[in-house]
Amino acid sequence: MNYLRSIGKYFLMLKQVFKKPQKWKIFNEMLFREIEDLGLKSVGIVVFISFFIGGVVAIQTALNVDSPFIPKYLIGFATKRSVILEFAPTFMAIILAGKVGSYITSSMGTMRVTEQIDALEVMGINSLNYLVLPKIIAVLFFYPLLVVIAMFLGIVGGYFAGVLTGLFFAEDYIYGIQLDFNPFFVFYAIIKILVFAFVIATVPAYHGYYVKGGSLEVGRASTQAVVWTSVIIVVLNYFLTQMLLG
Repeated sequence: MNYLRSIGKYFLMLKQVFKKPQKWKIFNEMLFREIEDLGLKSVGIVVFISFFIGGVVAIQTALNVDSPFIPKYLIGFATKRSVILEFAPTFMAIILAGKVGSYITSSMGTMRVTEQIDALEVMGINSLNYLVLPKIIAVLFFYPLLVVIAMFLGIVGGYFAGVLTGLFFAEDYIYGIQLDFNPFFVFYAIIKILVFAFVIATVPAYHGYYVKGGSLEVGRASTQAVVWTSVIIVVLNYFLTQMLLG
């Protein structure tokens, strides 16, 4: 019963979020601030993880297809498919759920327990629209770019892993990347990250906005937000894969 109440409360929150901003100048300032906090500050970790994940995928693939009957170009082909379809959108989304989700929950939770949100309400400001809508637009705008970067660096990481370890030739890897390229797979990854980005922005915001208590409860809310955001991403990943590729 508590889960149903929370789901209903979540959708009622979204109803308040998607209202016309009262002052566009302030909204634009908040939007650019959120793009920096939620997007630009996440570029470093995305670059680092995607490069090495691509290398690991290429090495694991090379070790598992070590047979004279299996062409080596399949290493590049499998790395490309794995990175574009799953590792770039889904794995990066879970990483961002931990980094960004905890930040959103803790920041909004702190505002709640220090009565800053109450002060906004007293001034007649729609606090949900003021605080949450810029976050949603920021992640929907910026995260597809992060996923494209993750795709590129994942494939490049696989290339360097093969060249440095000598498990396969660069020519075979490049041929495998070019083999049977389907642009829809990139479009599919973009669709997934847009859905995941919405979850990353709204679920932690819900946990932070409605937190009660003090700093200890804010910490617990941050943990719950990351867990539930990750669970929802995994479940949605299954259904999106079934609908778009099934």
